[in-house]
Amino acid sequence: MAVADERALRELIGQPTELVAAKIADRLNNLTRQFIERSPFVCVATSRPGGGHDVSPRGDPAGFVRILDERTLLIPDRPGNKLADTLTNLLEDPRIGLLFLIPGIGDTFRVNGRARIVYDAELLEASRVEGKAPALGIMVEIDEAFTQCPKALVRSDLWNPAKHIDRSELPKSGAILASIADPELDVDEYERARAARYARREGFY
Repeated sequence: MAVADERALRELIGQPTELVAAKIADRLNNLTRQFIERSPFVCVATSRPGGGHDVSPRGDPAGFVRILDERTLLIPDRPGNKLADTLTNLLEDPRIGLLFLIPGIGDTFRVNGRARIVYDAELLEASRVEGKAPALGIMVEIDEAFTQCPKALVRSDLWNPAKHIDRSELPKSGAILASIADPELDVDEYERARAARYARREGFY
């Protein structure tokens, strides 16, 4: 049986407390900004009318998402696979959702807002890493900003090294590509070439 509307949903799960509802702010303060300043990793959610929903990982040294002011963030856009799902979605629909994680910390930090793509070289210069500044950035105007309780990370035991698995236990990226896109792909050669590029940090910045 499907839940069809919010009234039915609330009958099942109840209402948030007044304190929880009041935690959602429209800007950062001196306490909440620390979750962005200390985070090396953020999940970026975007969508477009008629489809194109996407969640994309973004990572760099901690603090890479710059706080321009209490209501404005700047995310550097680093080289990727050129599918540009996040960017093409934002061209159609400026709404954006961010989930910041800090290694070892259970609390996460969420931002919802509206974004635009910028290519201001002077503005992006401060996001230079390993000698390279990004060509593009995502400027986010904050509508909602709030901490998320650590229950999900506690339940998942995400940061427990004893629960981490070795990459070799999962299918190789090349094998997945071969099964979906190119049955003739030389998986071992693909893996060797990619490992060599990553060792040189080629295409990282």
